[in-house]
Amino acid sequence: MKSFKLFNCMLAFFFTGSLTLNAQEGFPFKLPKEKPDRELSAAMERNYTQYMAPRPEHNELYTQFKYTELKGFDYNGYDGTISRRDPSKVIFENGKYYVWYTYRNTPTKPQGAKKSNDSIPSADWDLSEIWYATSTDGFTWEEQGVAIPRPPKPNIGWRSVSTADILKFKGKYYLYYQGFMEASGKRGDDCPVAVSYADSPDGPWTPYNKIAVNNGKEGEWDQYSIHDPHPFVYKDKIYLYYKSDFDGDPKLVRMSGLAISKNPLGPFEKCPLNPVINSGHETVMFPFKEGMAAMVLKDGNEHFTIQYAEDGINFEIASIVEMMPGAPGPFVPDAFNSNGNGRGITWGISHLSPAFSWKHGMSILMRFDCDLSLDVHDAEMKRHEVYHMNPEYFYKHGLSGKQLQRIKKANEQLKNKNHN
Repeated sequence: MKSFKLFNCMLAFFFTGSLTLNAQEGFPFKLPKEKPDRELSAAMERNYTQYMAPRPEHNELYTQFKYTELKGFDYNGYDGTISRRDPSKVIFENGKYYVWYTYRNTPTKPQGAKKSNDSIPSADWDLSEIWYATSTDGFTWEEQGVAIPRPPKPNIGWRSVSTADILKFKGKYYLYYQGFMEASGKRGDDCPVAVSYADSPDGPWTPYNKIAVNNGKEGEWDQYSIHDPHPFVYKDKIYLYYKSDFDGDPKLVRMSGLAISKNPLGPFEKCPLNPVINSGHETVMFPFKEGMAAMVLKDGNEHFTIQYAEDGINFEIASIVEMMPGAPGPFVPDAFNSNGNGRGITWGISHLSPAFSWKHGMSILMRFDCDLSLDVHDAEMKRHEVYHMNPEYFYKHGLSGKQLQRIKKANEQLKNKNHN
């Protein structure tokens, strides 16, 4: 198609002496809301076919993000000994909101895999438990304590349990999470997905004590890690999305896959098209219209995008966004209702990791708000520019010492070349 358009342009130039495309009128000053009946450049074709509207503010899957400090969480002076990260989806039960998250309270901040032991964590999520908190307004939270403790050795997760997400199915509740059997960092965070179940979001939680989603076979993309289990009820089945990192050290790539089951405890069958998303360090999904939308954060060719798959599998970019929340756990009222009419999201809990600096070795929870909803129309959330007016914001992203040396060397080489 591209070569055909280029041929038309060259042909028009040959016969008329000017670069015209079928001698059509100039593009309208008023941007048409619908795709116009005319030849279009690849960019304008994409503007009408790739996205849900030709202007970002009319695109239901475009938003800005706003952030608010949460009340009710203590971090021991931010000294790195207490950390909260990787929040679950937020659900509303018993007249209040619930969220689960990775909680670490250790004598020291993380020291790396070589210095770690039974009390010293190797990483922010090492030696962790899964805790939960409740709220009546989504801003002030009351910590309820541990939901999933570390089980005794050698059970799944004896070293650490982290990165939980919640599922409600046929009146029961299921928490899926990562179960570590060794200190993180010894081989790229290998750990299987475990699951516990309860009759109430307040527990008590009964561990299944079996692997819920198996690693891939040797040589497959997910042979080592299956992280961030993320379950939904979709098309009357359990759709569990997950992340894996692969392609070798030291620069692993991260992509997302899908496993499907009729039973929350499995067995889960992996989608033959995995990976279904080719980017994203912390990717979160939510039902939208008849399909699934995904917020794709960090890593890969399509990072910082919001994507959509009408079938929950074949995702396409729907918008490009900025300041996306880290490891977002949105409030998804229809996460467990596969009625094919997903309404989207407006807020949730995310983490800042690391918080303040890498030296602190800890993370904090924060609230994000957005307009990715079919029922809310917030013009402030739909602005397509953000101004960072303080120059210090940019200077914090300055050159490294290695980069300065490279530039210095290039300047010297250029001077010597001119001198000679």
